[in-house]
Amino acid sequence: MNIYRAIVCALTLLASLASTCDAVAQTYPTKPVRILVGFPAGGNFDIVARLMGQWLSEQLHQPVIVDNRPGASTNIATEAVIRAPADGYTLLLGGATNAINATLYEKLNFNFIRDIAPVAGVTRFPNVMEVSASFPAKTVSEFIAYANANPGKINHGSSGNGTSQHLAGELFKMMTGVNFVHVPYRGSPQAITDLLSGLVQVLFEPLPASIEYIKSGKLRALAVTTATRSAALPDLPAMAEFVPGYEASGWNGICAPKNTPIEIIEKLNKVINAGLADPKMKARLADLGATTLAGSSADFGKLITDETEKWGKVIRAANIKAD
Repeated sequence: MNIYRAIVCALTLLASLASTCDAVAQTYPTKPVRILVGFPAGGNFDIVARLMGQWLSEQLHQPVIVDNRPGASTNIATEAVIRAPADGYTLLLGGATNAINATLYEKLNFNFIRDIAPVAGVTRFPNVMEVSASFPAKTVSEFIAYANANPGKINHGSSGNGTSQHLAGELFKMMTGVNFVHVPYRGSPQAITDLLSGLVQVLFEPLPASIEYIKSGKLRALAVTTATRSAALPDLPAMAEFVPGYEASGWNGICAPKNTPIEIIEKLNKVINAGLADPKMKARLADLGATTLAGSSADFGKLITDETEKWGKVIRAANIKAD
């Protein structure tokens, strides 16, 4: 009889927990949701966050506020989300920078993979290897030949030490054997300005930041840094066509604090994937040079793990240190 009662009590408790979880998913959200972004307003991440925030707001019937908290290479925004209550009301638009920072910074107050719950990928976007319109090389092969013939004469600009733009260049150096000098800037606009004036000779910039300069002929794109071509510039070769195995695309997605109820994660994942399938959303993201990164929370978690391992190898090989 005691065993029977224990079984009944256990089943009753499980049913109660299931009912509670269902209730959480059905009622969430009951107040505004914040998406923290570790970059200033107006950049690629900010635009993506606002597009997705608007979609979430419309579907969840609650305001979704984009909260820009730039600084410390996105670590300020990331830590704020990790320390937030695990209730689905404070989210992070994380990305490649988080995967890089895991190795770049020797001492962080958190472990990104351990301390976040991946919710859903949002976009993937290529960097583009670009030079000024007056630069002698017109293809990646010509660039490699020029670099080998002119050692020490090529400066590689980036939006900062240890950024995805910096590491895309380091990966190129490792895989081709060429050498150039890294010149870090405080952001993409300054790097692009100096590329236009000839103070630096090559950038590996996110496509959204450069696409108008490329289309206007002010910059010459040599390749997108992905395994396949980009629909935004279909005539531009992929880097893998010249350097087999090269891939250095940027990406982002929604993350939550660890221990966020799975029902909330699944609800957000479903709504985000619906947004990525919406024709208007896809078209708007395509205008930015981005492609959608739909999939399960597990898919996004695997991407984070794989990218952390990949860039960790590059950082250690090139002995890159955080500023």
